[in-house]
Amino acid sequence: MTVSIAFLGDGLTVGGQWEHWFPEYDILNLAVAGNTTDDVLGALDAVVELRPDAIVIGVGTNDLGWRKSDEYVVRNLETIMHSLRKRLPETRILVQSLLPRGKDFAETIRSINRHIWQYAPTQYVRYLDLWPALSTPDGELGPDFTEDQLHLTDAGYEAWVAELRPGLEMLFELPPSTTSIPIQHA
Repeated sequence: MTVSIAFLGDGLTVGGQWEHWFPEYDILNLAVAGNTTDDVLGALDAVVELRPDAIVIGVGTNDLGWRKSDEYVVRNLETIMHSLRKRLPETRILVQSLLPRGKDFAETIRSINRHIWQYAPTQYVRYLDLWPALSTPDGELGPDFTEDQLHLTDAGYEAWVAELRPGLEMLFELPPSTTSIPIQHA
């Protein structure tokens, strides 16, 4: 039986040729161009119904375009991870860092990524840091990887896949977890 992987995300994920790059998996690209973390939260019932073997999450950059704060994006990503873990305890989950954009977004994205990196293990979610492979030293999306500081070129996708492939291999090395740690609301 082929292992199924559901990709959740925005236009960056929609643009990926995941079936081509990962032919060994049954790919379900559930991403939608323009998706925000709110949109992914709203689609979780449909994801749960599919019961994929693994889920790859990559969303949040469009929230920044709508001027949502880093706290807002972090809370939604935490809720996505917690909800998926609670409802799909046997599913392996990988959350990816937000990709770099223009320099103006660098500190906000670093803040989001730092929080998600810290939170993911509490939900037995593996974190994949794409920032080092795609960012310039000043925090911009590398010029070879984009033409508009947001969308990826073929070289950008190649760099992403080069990080995602070992990330998926590690995701499947360990057994899935069956327990989540609840979110503490203030």
